[in-house]
Amino acid sequence: MPPSERRQKFRAVLAGERCLHPGSVFDPISARIAQDLGFELGMFAGSVASLVILGSPDIALITLTEFAEQARRICRAATGLPLLVDADHGYGNALGVMRTVQEIEAAGVSALTIEDTLLPQAHGEGAGIRLTSIEEGVGKMKGALAARQDPSMVIVGRTSAISVTGVNDTIDRLQAYEACGVDALFLVGVAVEHLLDLFPEVMRMRLRSIVAIQLRRSYRC
Repeated sequence: MPPSERRQKFRAVLAGERCLHPGSVFDPISARIAQDLGFELGMFAGSVASLVILGSPDIALITLTEFAEQARRICRAATGLPLLVDADHGYGNALGVMRTVQEIEAAGVSALTIEDTLLPQAHGEGAGIRLTSIEEGVGKMKGALAARQDPSMVIVGRTSAISVTGVNDTIDRLQAYEACGVDALFLVGVAVEHLLDLFPEVMRMRLRSIVAIQLRRSYRC
């Protein structure tokens, strides 16, 4: 199955009514296993990539070249499995995001997330997750959309704002990224389910297009 068909398959899943859990894949054999087991989607996470490629924790040591090459191996081995990858902060500013999209699209990936987290994270007492400004996040989303060559390539805007700056800032970010034209939104860090009811009221994008919403020990689409 060529990359464009896998991307259309991913879009069909995204537009559907079902909640799917992707298979976590990290190399060619795990991707083939996920495909053979019947998973409709695969996901290659940044933390998993760091562990597999470097044997290191997820502290933004991996390079775009290393990540894209591993994604290429996965896509080459499992040609029927649409792959969503965690492209972290896009490996730099908006220009870095554009290069990231080009490399990952060329690898055969179906969808990627770009987040508004400042990476690498600061260390030391009081250090924690820090976010870019909304304006910089918007610039990255626009850069990602402008860089893709295949219009069926899925661009997902990701934020952890709910656990960092609160509900109002999360809504502002989601609305801003939605307005840019991203295909889906990836919301991380929701600790209580009732917060999910806030988002359909303030956004045009359907809730099931907000993928991988993380609750404490469960997921809801």
